[in-house]
Amino acid sequence: MENTRELFQVMTRRFGFLNKRCCTTVDGKELSLVHSHILHEVHAQHEPSMQQIAETLGLDITTFSRQVQNLVDLNLIKKTPYPADRRIQILSLTEAGQHVHDDIDREMNLYLQDIFSHMTEFEKETVIASVKLLNQAMAKSSMCCTPMG
Repeated sequence: MENTRELFQVMTRRFGFLNKRCCTTVDGKELSLVHSHILHEVHAQHEPSMQQIAETLGLDITTFSRQVQNLVDLNLIKKTPYPADRRIQILSLTEAGQHVHDDIDREMNLYLQDIFSHMTEFEKETVIASVKLLNQAMAKSSMCCTPMG
């Protein structure tokens, strides 16, 4: 029987390398993988609070706040106080942030297309269906992964 953990370790490592290569530079500064994930989640969620994104990414709020401030300083994210409770900060992408998000998204999709180009259409569909099934099972597990849904 194959070592399942080893299969996941290798896949995670390879996908990590892929993600590290995804990030673009802004004002001469390379965005980190965490920055890329934050941009993606702010884009994907409708007017999320800082707490919502921190929970989604499984980051403590202090670490997350520093990362968001870096993105604010790069003019990629805007923080706006929530009108009903000004202690809550709502995140949104600036125009530059949307552009960077779109660039990263385009680049990642090209990488994934290249990976899938080495498979038949049936193999690609099988992998995607299997990953969806795995994500659903992980979300139900009491031992892992619920912040990512």
